Formats: sequence, structure tokens, C-alpha cells
Amino acid sequence: MAAAVPVWFISLAGLGALYLSAACIRLLAHLALCLRRPIDLRRHYGSWAVVTGPTTGLGRSMAMELARRGISLVLLDLDAANLQSVSAALHEAHPGVETKTVVFDLSLVGSAAGDEAMRQLKEATVGLDVGLLVNNAAVNRPGAMYVHEADVERLARMVLVNLMALTEVTAAVLPGMLERGRGAIVNVGSGSTVAVPSFPLYTVYSATKRYVQHLTRCLSVEYKHRGIDVQCQVPFYVHTGMLSPAIEATMTFPAFVATADAYARDAARWIGHGVLCVPDVSQQLQWFLAGLVPNAVHDWYRLRQHLKHRAILRPKLA
Repeated sequence: MAAAVPVWFISLAGLGALYLSAACIRLLAHLALCLRRPIDLRRHYGSWAVVTGPTTGLGRSMAMELARRGISLVLLDLDAANLQSVSAALHEAHPGVETKTVVFDLSLVGSAAGDEAMRQLKEATVGLDVGLLVNNAAVNRPGAMYVHEADVERLARMVLVNLMALTEVTAAVLPGMLERGRGAIVNVGSGSTVAVPSFPLYTVYSATKRYVQHLTRCLSVEYKHRGIDVQCQVPFYVHTGMLSPAIEATMTFPAFVATADAYARDAARWIGHGVLCVPDVSQQLQWFLAGLVPNAVHDWYRLRQHLKHRAILRPKLA
């Protein structure tokens, strides 16, 4: 007679099957979205979008993608010349799209200068059918460092930009969406808070992105029934100024790094589909594989990798 299978084995196998099923459902949801016709963002939400940090990297690509879909843009950045440059590029590529620019150093939020910039943002959006807000702007410097090594003022600036400014810009745009009964808020999160249990040496950056993720879920619960979709989109590594070639050279799987333009195309397709999403399909796979690794192994590997980053970045930051 065959020996009875232990209860503990059946329990573990059942838990494993449930986990794999959940992960497969995430991947199938991505494939289903790719086959579905994307939402007409302009018709569904509104003809204007506010984008923070639109002059470089992922923010610029996102602005270009929204403009390609016929959405006019209110652009927020701290550099007036860069704003004019990206505005000109948008008009050249998409002549039918309008743009407005607001010079706003998000690290000054809460100060007199920040209050004046916020007033200019509200003034710029008066009378516009603002249906989308993309909270893209973020600071990740100083890079890989222990907290006691970092300049406290730079850490405070990171918190102001990544956390406080995002909250205030959201609060400024929400009343118009509520009045019109529709809208979408896209907060750019980070794989550092979704795919791994810790992100040592980038601790404060990762913590601010955890705030963004939690804020998104709470706002979604508050405003979903009012016609407003609130979503946290989670990029892992993307080819932007935040990822230097020297850091990329230390990566185990550089093939998972997405280009900003390709990521923006996927990100636009995901707007309105769920509270938390990883738009890039290869990064969805990375998320799935990361879930199979024990937390202790993640912690060891991340610290080892980020110490390499620290060795690369410290001479530049000295």
C-alpha cells in the first residue's frame, strides 16, 4: 500500500499552486490588454493632461505619447528653457496639440515661491478639460549611499519632490476632475517597492515611492465612485538619466531594461486598468520571477549590488 501523502506537503503544494495561478493571471491580464482596443484617453477622460517632469527621460516620452493620442498638455518643470524646448518638439511632432508651461521647482513646495508656482498651475488649468494628471517628477539623488553618509538637505529635497509636491499637485487638479465627473491620475511608482522586499542604500527614495503606492490605493477607494481612476504605474529599470551606463553594466539581466519610448506606449495603454500595474511585459515577467525568490536572498543580493553602485557613484558625489 502506498504511503499517505503528508498533510504539510499537500498544504505547501496548494499554496504554491495558488501563488503560481495568481502570477499567471497577472501575465494573462497583460496579454489580454495587449489584444484589447486601448481606451481613447481624450474621449474617456478629457482633452488636456498635466505632466510633471516632462523635459527628460520617461516624462518626456510620456508627454510625447499623450500628444500622439491627441491630448494637449500642461507641462511642469523647474527649467524654463527645457520646457520651451520640449514644447517646441511637441508642436513639431504633433501640430494639432496645444501646450502650456508652468515653471515649478517642486522642491520649493510649501514655501512662498512654491505657493506662487501652485497658483500659476491652478491659473493655467482654469477652463481646461483636464482629464489626466501624470505625476512623473521624482528625485533619486543622492544615489547609493548609507543614510548617515547622505546630505540631509538632499534627502529632504527628495521627500519634498517625491512625496509632498506629488500630493499638492494632485490636490490642485482633483477639484476640476470632480466637477466634470471624470479623470485619471497616474502616479509613477517604482519596482523598488513592488518587486523586492527592500532596496538598501536607496532607502529614502524607496520609502517615498512606497508612500506613492499607498496614496494611490487610498485615493482610488475615495474617488473611484466619483468617476476618477487613480493608478500607480510601476517601472523597473528604464533607460533614462536615472540609470547611468556604469550602473547598468553591473546588472545581472540588462535585457529587462526598457526604453523610455516603449515603456510610455505600454503605460498609456494601461491607464484606467487597475490600481497597481507594471506596464512593460518583460518587467511583468521579472516581477513574477522575483516573487519566487525568498526575501532573505533578495536582501543579500540587493545589498551586494547596491554596494557596487555606491563604489561607482561615491567618487562622483564626493
